[in-house]
This record gives sequence, structure tokens and C-alpha cells, in this order.
Amino acid sequence: MPVEVHIVTPEREVWTGEAEMIIARGVEGEVGIMGGHAPLLVQLAIGPLKINREDGSSVRAVVDGGFLHVGTHEGVTRADVLASQAEMADEVDVVAARARADALTAQLGQQRDTADAEAAIEQVKAELLKAQARINLAG
Repeated sequence: MPVEVHIVTPEREVWTGEAEMIIARGVEGEVGIMGGHAPLLVQLAIGPLKINREDGSSVRAVVDGGFLHVGTHEGVTRADVLASQAEMADEVDVVAARARADALTAQLGQQRDTADAEAAIEQVKAELLKAQARINLAG
């Protein structure tokens, strides 16, 4: 039984199709969804999504957090990935992602560890994780 998968951001529908299984990284670990899965809501971590298609192929994406909602309507299992940003592996600009990671690493090195700078440091770290996730996905 397939899973109807939709990966969406506020700007666009990134990918839609049927899958045998979708594997996502939640904030508490990985989760796999197959047809017939019970309703579920998972907070996603920054990281990859793997979509195994019924023909044996797979497609990969990267999300900047968000949520995975799984529900069933009239016997059809649907998985909605809702993220602020998401890209398919073939869309990732690796050169730009590496440049962004280098710039953020340099920025972290210049931050002073004070109470005022703590929030800024955490924001830079989160952006660095996003850049690294894109690099890891696209190679």
C-alpha cells in the first residue's frame, strides 16, 4: 500500500508522489512511514528525507526543520512534510552551500561568547547546520 507524499514550503510544492516508504529525521530520532501508518505528527530536525519509491528507486531531499504529518483518508495514507525551506538533492547548489558554511564558520570564530551574543551564536549555528545538511545531501 503506497504513501502519498507531499513536501511543501510557503513558496512552493517541492515534491509530490507515491512512495513505499518515507524516512525522516525527527528531533527525537528517525521515523519511517509506510502505507497504513497510524496518524502521527513529528517535529522534524534539520536534515535529510529519503523517499523510497515502489519501483525500487529513491529520491532525497533536505529540510530545515518543520513538521511531518501523517494521516489516512478513505484508506489512503498521506504524509505531508511542511518546512520553511526544502530542496531536492538535485536542486542543491553545493558550491553556494560550501561558501555559506565557510562564511558561517568564520562568523562563529568572530563571535564573543557573552550573554548578549548567545542568541546570535545559536542562530549562526542553526544556519551552519542547514548549510552542512545541504552539502551532505548533495555530496
